[in-house]
Amino acid sequence: MPQTRQRPRYPVAKTVDIIDDFHGVPVRDPFRWLEDADSRDTIAWVDAQNALTRSLLDDPARDAIVTRLERLYDFPRVSVPDKRGTRYFFVRNEGLQNQGVLYVQEGLAAQPRELLDPNRLSPDGTVALTALVPNEDGTLVAYALSKSGSDWQEVFVRDVRSGNDLPDRIRWAKFTTISWLKDGSSFYYVRFPEPGSVAAGEEHYYSKVFVHRLGDPQDEDRLVFERRDDREIVFAADTTSDGRYLVITASKGSSDKSEVYVMPAGDDHARPAPLFTGFASAYAFIEGAGTRLYFRTDDSAPMWRIIAVDLSQQPAAAGAAHRAAFAEVVPERGDRLSMATVVHGTLVTSYLHNASDELRLFDLDGRPEGEIRLPAVGSLSGLSGRPDDEELFFGFSSFTYPPANYRYDFRTRALEEFGASRAPVDPEDYGTKQVWYRSKDGTDVSMFLVHRKGLEPDGRRPVLLFGYGGFNISLRPAFDPGTFVWLDEGGIVAVANLRGGGEYGEAWHQAGMVERKQNVFDDFIAAAAWLIENRYATADTLAIEGGSNGGLLVGAVMVQRPDLAGAVICRVPVADMLRYHLFTVGRFWISEYGSSEDVQQFPYLYKYSPYHNVKDGIAYPATLVMTADTDDRVAPGMAKKFAARLQQATSGSAPILIRVETRAGHGAGKPVSKRIQEEADIYAFLFKYLAVTVDS
Repeated sequence: MPQTRQRPRYPVAKTVDIIDDFHGVPVRDPFRWLEDADSRDTIAWVDAQNALTRSLLDDPARDAIVTRLERLYDFPRVSVPDKRGTRYFFVRNEGLQNQGVLYVQEGLAAQPRELLDPNRLSPDGTVALTALVPNEDGTLVAYALSKSGSDWQEVFVRDVRSGNDLPDRIRWAKFTTISWLKDGSSFYYVRFPEPGSVAAGEEHYYSKVFVHRLGDPQDEDRLVFERRDDREIVFAADTTSDGRYLVITASKGSSDKSEVYVMPAGDDHARPAPLFTGFASAYAFIEGAGTRLYFRTDDSAPMWRIIAVDLSQQPAAAGAAHRAAFAEVVPERGDRLSMATVVHGTLVTSYLHNASDELRLFDLDGRPEGEIRLPAVGSLSGLSGRPDDEELFFGFSSFTYPPANYRYDFRTRALEEFGASRAPVDPEDYGTKQVWYRSKDGTDVSMFLVHRKGLEPDGRRPVLLFGYGGFNISLRPAFDPGTFVWLDEGGIVAVANLRGGGEYGEAWHQAGMVERKQNVFDDFIAAAAWLIENRYATADTLAIEGGSNGGLLVGAVMVQRPDLAGAVICRVPVADMLRYHLFTVGRFWISEYGSSEDVQQFPYLYKYSPYHNVKDGIAYPATLVMTADTDDRVAPGMAKKFAARLQQATSGSAPILIRVETRAGHGAGKPVSKRIQEEADIYAFLFKYLAVTVDS
């Protein structure tokens, strides 16, 4: 048992007398000043908080964790390759490189050649390669870079043979797709307004599709499509592999519900014509074959299906809401259809069966053509191939199975590894099983349990319970090197597939969004209760962790049930549900959460908002709140306010700490060195403040 600890001396956080009126309800916001990241008071508070966190976590035990993590991360990792012409493009990290390096390989048997090393672009490894799209013959690569974890991207074009960049440079891109014309003369991309050209904050909205002709300055790029009537619409632009059509998918914020527009690719005089409008269903473009376009959709199919639209038979659009005539190709099945592509004239599909991936094949008319057996229960990291290719590439991993890429040959039906990686762990030393438990309203929910083989439930093991439960995102078995720090010390990892996620289809997602968000928290609380009832843990040996929407999850759960767990890791949380939509891209999430501006939605947001439901005089569990000063997705001010309020309110001695990272954003593109330091702090915190001594 850890020694008795005194309550930390928290840095003084002033309070301000700010009271907002929400539909007649007065709501206090005493730490509003922490939303201003650049104010002297906020900077001083952050510096003092980081100093406190360092004083409590930095010691020889943490140093040993860093050393262990460096060994665990020190193995080659290769992305799923993209083939264009005879060239294969992929990103490889030798192990401890801050960023993966882009390579090109001239044929399957050739040696890879370095094409771009982002590690040379910044001394601390905070410039990341966030997109790469080769042109049709593989002679050029359009690639995007982001800095310090920002969602903002700059797009460049590199000549593959010489390794030099062309003069082209695209700015103000974010979440962009890049789609080349067949002849390689131009590409379509998505960008946002230049900051300063619109009111402050509006640069995160008003997405537009442009076409860029190589050699032209960006200000000469032609606007292809926009929707001035709705600033929260975000576009994706894809060209069919045969170069015939441009398909534009429009989504409202973070919702999957979409509209689809199509036009002949490369036609400077054409305007996109609507296929599906009204945002009634989700449509994900797969590929084109002649005049047929294939889509994955949840239209009348909560588990998703594949449809085809024949453009030669489409009438002209009429009215504001238009729905193309389509043919069903692959009907809805009992498992969720989560990915699809066309390779070798075959529909290659990924289905989620009990939150794990399966690969199934169909011809272009929907007739089953078997499946590709995966190495184990786990998850796919991508499907790569073109309609005329004879080979399919995909990545695979599981909780204990290191990531590996596979090449499937359609001619021989052979499956082989491509760019194999060998992690310094033996999967045979660990076990994974899936259990089902019952939530508060009687709903059955699945959960994965991972631990060293031979470990029996004895009621004293430390358990780290993860959850997310939102935005139709599925938590599947995936490899994280840092997990083994926990597992090798006798810990257990639990991953719950909560409502709000996408594991079991759109109905599962909708059961955990807007006014039904409490279902997600109830599912997570029930997972903890199951672990305790089945002698995997006690409340004192249980820790809960989540990030982003998962940070909201653990924040809401800890204020609703402060007795539930002994420690909380709350990463980049959406913690203020009354103001989240006022910052960065927060308005994109209104379709998922609702808005306090709506008189009908305000009450339930206020009821579970973590920041607003902290109560004075409660002994809150040991809590580590984590954020980053350059997070331009989830505003870091929410994490700061939540931590300040917890420190002010708690009556216990368990520490409430906040860790504010510098030059790192929401998570994407984070350098390996920063990931190691962050994970070292998490495990140092848990080992120090959970009421157990972990052992093997």
